[in-house]
Amino acid sequence: MTNDLQSTWAAVDTLAEDWLGVNDGVLEEVMARCTRAALPAIAVSPCQGRFLQLLARVSGAKRVLEIGTLGGYSTIWLARALPKGGKIVTLEIDPHHARIARENFALAMVDALIELREGPALKTLAALEQELPSPFDLVFIDADKPNNPRYFEIALRLSRPGAIIVVDNVVREGAVLDDSGVNHSAEGSREVLRLMGETPAAEATLLQTVGVKGYDGFAIAVVGGAE
Repeated sequence: MTNDLQSTWAAVDTLAEDWLGVNDGVLEEVMARCTRAALPAIAVSPCQGRFLQLLARVSGAKRVLEIGTLGGYSTIWLARALPKGGKIVTLEIDPHHARIARENFALAMVDALIELREGPALKTLAALEQELPSPFDLVFIDADKPNNPRYFEIALRLSRPGAIIVVDNVVREGAVLDDSGVNHSAEGSREVLRLMGETPAAEATLLQTVGVKGYDGFAIAVVGGAE
């Protein structure tokens, strides 16, 4: 990737945010708070947040599961798509990140729609499964990449037929092609893509993306999509 390409991708994102009215003052303040709190700059971009919001809206999602909260930026986008009575369960391992996220939820006035559970996601997911919750309509996976395959397997069990599962950061500037096994994040992407393709109970695709976040992509599956 050249600097010229990255500059072009970022400029197009800026134009889209402006012309399409993607961002607003609350979301900008949420990102500013995350920066001041020294959270890693790995949240979805504004255009990607709007994409998740629209996906939740057109699918009619009422129950959403998010694996990886960070500062709550993507959570807020998803919460804004919920109909009356909707709910998001979001999982975050880092207490500092969780505290900032809760403050951001209150700022965005969506805190009543969100249940944030702290702890390693595999543990909080195991506890969630034991509770036998109502199935989820949409799952967004954006946590530690080596565990993506396990997150996807659990998401399948927690989702209703027709639900959408989105896995972020699967291309990793092309590192998904690296089959050496040395890059554990890339290997997590490779494994989850293989798993999605081999799972009869899902039908999946990959969308490569460019923008202010660089070159990456989403894997998207519909549960029960294959006959």
